[in-house]
Amino acid sequence: MSATRNLLDTSVDLGDATASYRGDQFRRYLDAETIQTRVGEMGQQISEDYPDTTPILVSVLNGAFMFTADLMRAIHTECEIDFIKLSSYGAEKVSSGDVQELKSVDAPLADRDIIIVEDIVDTGLTMDFMKERFQAYNPSSLRVATLLHKPTATEPDLQLDYVGFRIPDLFVIGYGLDYAQLGRNHADIYILDE
Repeated sequence: MSATRNLLDTSVDLGDATASYRGDQFRRYLDAETIQTRVGEMGQQISEDYPDTTPILVSVLNGAFMFTADLMRAIHTECEIDFIKLSSYGAEKVSSGDVQELKSVDAPLADRDIIIVEDIVDTGLTMDFMKERFQAYNPSSLRVATLLHKPTATEPDLQLDYVGFRIPDLFVIGYGLDYAQLGRNHADIYILDE
């Protein structure tokens, strides 16, 4: 196991609330308790906004899977789930802006209340792509829930309906967010220590 760790240049010291991936240092930014409290508040708001309908949560893979699971458990009204997989980062820390759809939604979306569930809105190009794509299905409504938003990095004029945390324009990992597929398994969120 230590040989694998050395090959990946990965180390984690949760006692000091730091992590290192591929030579970059990260520090804890949001702890698990803070995240779970905010996700619970978001779930409560969605429950209040959809008391008599059954919205469908469309989770963006891979990053939003942990957030989506916790958010869905925090919604106390009926809801459904489906998944879409997109790529705009690859193994980089900055979005390329070139959005590729790797997996489509399976459920019919016409006349549905759709909530796109994203881990982070960075440049906003991926979200802009998704909103345009889902509007073509003629939904009853289309809203966005994102755990994190980087307002200073967002280019399009995007309406984000449920935002967990607004953060600075720094790279983050943990709670589903990754650096070249590593670091997703942390319960806390770590920010690049620059």
